[in-house]
Amino acid sequence: MNSVAATPHAHSAGAPLPFTRLRGAVNDLYPRLLEAILEQRITPASRFTEDSLQAMFSAGRADVRRVLTQLSHEQIVVLRANHRPRVAAPDRDLIRQTLHARRLAENTLVRLACQSPQPDDLECLRTLIERGKRAIEQDRRGAAIRLSGEFHLQLARMAGNVPLTHFLRSLVPLTSLAIARNQCSTRSCCASQEHLALVEVVERGDASKAGMLMNRHLDHLEQTLLGTTFQHCVVS
Repeated sequence: MNSVAATPHAHSAGAPLPFTRLRGAVNDLYPRLLEAILEQRITPASRFTEDSLQAMFSAGRADVRRVLTQLSHEQIVVLRANHRPRVAAPDRDLIRQTLHARRLAENTLVRLACQSPQPDDLECLRTLIERGKRAIEQDRRGAAIRLSGEFHLQLARMAGNVPLTHFLRSLVPLTSLAIARNQCSTRSCCASQEHLALVEVVERGDASKAGMLMNRHLDHLEQTLLGTTFQHCVVS
């Protein structure tokens, strides 16, 4: 489910790139179910079951169960014995803690990504940005939020540090859920221009500037989600 390669690996930007590695029909169901949650077609107030999700997505019970389990691990869905599944509702403290953890992880990851950026990886990042912009133009908010998260995970994979990338993979989906529940504009939250600026400095191998831009990007996201104001600094 998670990569164990110790070196950066390019991924085709034309195919769905879910937050976690799943296979076959599950690989197709994961982004569709996640987008339904991010678009708030399925909300914390929704009463849904494995059967209703099977019907909604024309999927098998085993596939639905695997995806729900994965979303539970990512704190997107709450699963309890003898209860219906439900979408999580992260509070402000959890969102703040998650963004703090992301700063610590991504400042290191983006610096590592600057060491030997590969053309295929950079092209993948740019393609994800373009796909996200198209999703915004088509008013596909869930897809835009998911693709924004995928950008960060692709950038992390370029760093070649598997444990740290795995840690980030546990944080990004929860941030995406927080964005989806926030009333901010999709353009503001997904910040394609900030992503493009990150790609440019990574391509130049400017680790110091990349760390600064990543921190500023996450600061902007926190201010959008929580109304927090703070001084910008690069985590050393």
